[in-house]
Amino acid sequence: MSSAEIVRMETVLKAQRAAFTAALPEPMSVRRDRIDRAIALLVDHKDAFAKAVSADFGHRSTEQTLMTDIMPSVGALKHARKHFEAWSRNEKRKAMFPLGLLGAKAEVRYQPKGVVGVIAPWNFPIGMVMVPMAGILAAGNRSMIKPSEFTERVADLFAEVVPQYFDEAEMAVFTGGVEVGTEFSKLAFDHLIFTGATGVGRHIMRAAADNLVPVTLELGGKSPTFVGRSADNKKAAERIAMGKMMNAGQICLAPDYLLVAREQEGDVIESVKGGVAAMYPTLLSNDDYTSVVNGRNFERLQGYLADAKEKGAELIEVNPAGEDFASSNGNKMPLTIVRNVTDDMKVMQEEIFGPILPVKTYDSIDEAIDYVNAHDRPLGLYYFGNDKAEEEKVLTRTISGGVTVNDVLFHNAMEDLPFGGVGPSGMGNYHGLDGFKTFSHCRAVYRQPGLDIAKLSGFKPPYGKQTAATLARELKK
Repeated sequence: MSSAEIVRMETVLKAQRAAFTAALPEPMSVRRDRIDRAIALLVDHKDAFAKAVSADFGHRSTEQTLMTDIMPSVGALKHARKHFEAWSRNEKRKAMFPLGLLGAKAEVRYQPKGVVGVIAPWNFPIGMVMVPMAGILAAGNRSMIKPSEFTERVADLFAEVVPQYFDEAEMAVFTGGVEVGTEFSKLAFDHLIFTGATGVGRHIMRAAADNLVPVTLELGGKSPTFVGRSADNKKAAERIAMGKMMNAGQICLAPDYLLVAREQEGDVIESVKGGVAAMYPTLLSNDDYTSVVNGRNFERLQGYLADAKEKGAELIEVNPAGEDFASSNGNKMPLTIVRNVTDDMKVMQEEIFGPILPVKTYDSIDEAIDYVNAHDRPLGLYYFGNDKAEEEKVLTRTISGGVTVNDVLFHNAMEDLPFGGVGPSGMGNYHGLDGFKTFSHCRAVYRQPGLDIAKLSGFKPPYGKQTAATLARELKK
């Protein structure tokens, strides 16, 4: 990476911050206009974005990109457009007794932070830029974007179309590889949001720490899926199959592994196979089924399967049409269900991020809960079942970024719910009001009445009887 590129990033950051400061306080109409332009950018170029994603992946259907990247982004922006003025109103707070009685007033004002950096992943390369952008723009910020180098065509398209809708002092895109991303993460943003792998998230946080940049980290992990004894196995398996096969499992919230009652394991596995076959009767030539993004990730997944088999796992390939994947020249993979898993297998140690589904059995739900609690806190957690007491036990005795009950993924689709991780699966959250607050500074404002409050309360030296009276009143058990 040339020094000129580093200078350009620093120059744009300086220009955005200067423009931001000069415009304060920007009218709500400016925020609304930016949201409108962001929606127009997506709608006007939706087909071009879908083609770029498919080219980057080796294949992904237009319908999937429209459903999982474009539509959620437009939906988030429209939700923000509808509500951001209400979110932006000052909030009255109570002044402490007896100050409120004496005329003191307190409030919180939501101010934009300034310039927000966005580092996006490759799995949903449009949505992971534009969904958080709803909160960023609604809060009144400028933004600088670093798309993933693994989806190069999408990154180039962003770089081409963003200047058609936004001045560089409002929104700017920087493309390139790891070196660009490294330097980008070192910039003195007012906030930085990164979506990606936990390991990379650690590097991002270290880089941001040098400038004390607050970060929102949307990471991942191994999202467990409880199948309770009371579950409708067929319905549960169909929904699990949908979540695992969508984007070929390349979703940070994909059900990573199943926890199934020992006596129901066979039935659940057969139901998952049936769910896959119903959605994807064929795979290789099926436009609806996505390819693994590149050869590097394909080989990583094949390595997980080889490791599991070597250590005693049973591999069940779900290939409804019996197609010959070995002789294909692409990176598509069928779903492989992995039975008899142990903790020394990579499929139970690493986030899978692909069409592999380990199945772990339990004798009691407490045993399954203890297993989840013995590992890193996940981004998502799923429970299938109709036993409300058991459901409540799972929800109250585990911790995860979010939960969907009797389905997978869908809590992420709710704009009024915060989306984020906890511990190694991330920190901070966004979506809706929570995203607006993430990208805003909550500024405390206190107005003192005309009375000399410090003297009346004994705060002002020389300390005496009033001081003693205040301390005696306040320091009671």
